[in-house]
Amino acid sequence: MRKKMINLYELSGYLKDHDNYEILTHAYPDGDTLGSGFALCLALQQIGKNARVITTNIPSKFTYLLKGVKEQDFEAQTIISTDVAADSLLGSNMEKYAGRIDVCIDHHGSNTITAEEKFVDRFAAATCEIVYKLFRRMNVKITEQIADCLYTGISTDTGCFRYTNTTSETMRVAAQLMDFGCNTEYINKAMFETKSKTKIQIERAVYDTMTYCADGRCAIIYTTLDMFKSLDVGDDEMEGLASIPRQIEGVLMGITMREKEGGFFKISVRTNCGINASEFCSQFGGGGHPAAAGCTVEGTLDEVRNKLIEAAEKVLK
Repeated sequence: MRKKMINLYELSGYLKDHDNYEILTHAYPDGDTLGSGFALCLALQQIGKNARVITTNIPSKFTYLLKGVKEQDFEAQTIISTDVAADSLLGSNMEKYAGRIDVCIDHHGSNTITAEEKFVDRFAAATCEIVYKLFRRMNVKITEQIADCLYTGISTDTGCFRYTNTTSETMRVAAQLMDFGCNTEYINKAMFETKSKTKIQIERAVYDTMTYCADGRCAIIYTTLDMFKSLDVGDDEMEGLASIPRQIEGVLMGITMREKEGGFFKISVRTNCGINASEFCSQFGGGGHPAAAGCTVEGTLDEVRNKLIEAAEKVLK
């Protein structure tokens, strides 16, 4: 398949010239993939196109993003991915869609997804930041709901504007979304200030798993399938755990291990002080951003943890 990097002008023209869109998010969807996906769907429907979002297991706190999206019956002709950096991140949709994506919109510098056309801006804090600029190019009306979707992606990918990927441009885009009426009070409270009782339980259990290596410069936590069952935890409650280890004084690399069915662990890595999380995860077939990345590693808890400890000690020696 031909792979071509396109600019915003070309992307805008492409979206206007095509129709019958299916918009793909990544597995274990977060605020940016959902926010950019549903914002794009709303914008395409606004300009008279057929569009729907293909996603799975939307965490309950993100269901407000679906507001105003019309259910449309059509045969898909154009496949777009938003915030999906690799084919493997399509999850259960990989078999159906890998190699069929027409346009990829993303902000991961490590992007390797197979797509005919790509717009990737690694300097954007979130894919939603890119999509906002795309809408301005397309003269899409930024409704309050579209603004909510875009602000959700930007705020969650920047940790409410605390992470190092936050730029002055990010703040300007967020300010403009406020001018368009996004409900920052609701979104900030829902994303960053509200925890369920179950979330408190899983956090307490996770703190008990914490171990250190590399003279305390790396902290590792984990969740197991047994923990899921005993606490009756859903995917909703797992978001945000990856930030816990990095918050500890003196820790430069925080690693979160999450056991999945099939004998593997989903790994999330968060780093401080210029340690490159994406490079660390690339040795396990993953990637992401310099300060936030992920991968999957097969093996038992001890096997996977030992592999990660060995790799972390080499990086942090």
